[in-house]
Amino acid sequence: MTASDQKAVRIRLTDFKSVPMRAFHMSWFAFFLAFFGWFGIAPLMPIVRDELGLTKTQVGNTIIASVAITVIARLFIGWLCDRVGPRKTYAWMLMLGSLPVAGIGLATTYESFLLFRLAIGVIGASFVITQYHTSVMFAPNCVGTANATTAGWGNLGGGVTQMVMPLILVALTGLGVNEFWGWRLAMVIPGIALFVTGIAYLKLTQDSPAGNYADLRRERKEASEKGSIGEVVRDPRVWALFVIYGACFGVELTINNIAALYFHDHFGLGVATAGLVAGLFGLMNLFARTLGGVFGDRAGIKRGLRGRVAFLGIVLLCEGLALMLFSRIDLLPLAIANLVVFSLFTQMSEGATYSVVPFINKRNLGLVAGIVGAGGNAGAVAAGFLFRSESLTTQSALLILGAFVCVASFLVLAVRFSPVDETSARADMEASLAARSVG
Repeated sequence: MTASDQKAVRIRLTDFKSVPMRAFHMSWFAFFLAFFGWFGIAPLMPIVRDELGLTKTQVGNTIIASVAITVIARLFIGWLCDRVGPRKTYAWMLMLGSLPVAGIGLATTYESFLLFRLAIGVIGASFVITQYHTSVMFAPNCVGTANATTAGWGNLGGGVTQMVMPLILVALTGLGVNEFWGWRLAMVIPGIALFVTGIAYLKLTQDSPAGNYADLRRERKEASEKGSIGEVVRDPRVWALFVIYGACFGVELTINNIAALYFHDHFGLGVATAGLVAGLFGLMNLFARTLGGVFGDRAGIKRGLRGRVAFLGIVLLCEGLALMLFSRIDLLPLAIANLVVFSLFTQMSEGATYSVVPFINKRNLGLVAGIVGAGGNAGAVAAGFLFRSESLTTQSALLILGAFVCVASFLVLAVRFSPVDETSARADMEASLAARSVG
């Protein structure tokens, strides 16, 4: 680890004292809880669907609502991080986001349930803050790994919630609570955890290695030099990554929403068992997304920025092929095995994407991270229309989605860097590697 006012050049998981590593641990844990709350209702949907009498189209609409608002939220949150810093942004998002998570149990109709899922979707923007915070805390030699690990361990919440929420429901019903109250009371637990974590984030972290943005500006030391929004919006690389992230994280969000229902309906599994199987997809985040960041960083060390981009294209293509294969499998053991492989490539693609993002526009890192992150939710919204269609089976929708991912992998050809960018990135990389060898 470098000095306290510099970016970290290595990740020390047992370090909870240094400023970068405190941000590392708090950001992944906050995102984990946000993800847990965001998708906490998903494994309980068979019960909610029956109780509220929801049609397939209405279930599809609630899935779309849970990710649609996040598109707008991520754009705004990225801009906010550049202005007020990740510390306050994260704290207030967690505390405010806890309210609809804990309150979704108040829904008694399709319309009210839809509105609660829409409101809960805002906390999905926490991903942007996580990526922003680790990007400003870690040096080029390990920033991809730091981004991938914090995001991956955060996304792990999507797998854990698939397994844990049905168990919480079972525990509550075992205590004599009926299903009407069971799923409602179960959602209060992640709501409380989110609120408490928001307070902790405010107390335990700071915006950058040098200090909080407000303090730095009072000392007339800008936290970062801001570029124009226009230069970000006009950059085709940003929008290529927007679509690419939709093809990996958007797919993950979609699978998190439909996996339990798919295994319940298609393979005849019970609610708890279907949740456990679906949870395997999210559990791969324990290491899969980190692998994407690690290999992205290694490709950057050996082949520069072009190496990072090339690796991204390869793993994204593999994801699409694995998803198409998954859609054709009717035998449960093979489907589970393929789900794990498909998950591996999906999350490696996500990690690889955010090993590229910090190098696109350093002056507007938050906005770039926000736009690309919004692409993930835009992809989930687009995919949601496939799964709400009465004319398409879930298997057919998965096949079409896999084909789209394969096509999207070729958009890496649009993510190019100038010789000046490559030279600058190489100099920064050499400096961080030199600091690491000394430290």
